[in-house]
Amino acid sequence: MADLPVSRAVENTPEHIAYQLLERVADLEGVALSREGKDKLASRKWLLDTYAECLDAARGARRYAKSPS
Repeated sequence: MADLPVSRAVENTPEHIAYQLLERVADLEGVALSREGKDKLASRKWLLDTYAECLDAARGARRYAKSPS
């Protein structure tokens, strides 16, 4: 059986940029992405929702509310 090709993260892809943004958001919000540290551990829902929002932003497809005038 032939080996399957190995997929590697490539810098500057929307997925890679979204993950970097996720790390920044987690840091700013005091949410830990691993059990190391004293921050509140990210829930599965928070992690998936936040990554999806970051991915939309990285792809230029994020919709956001207009700022109040």
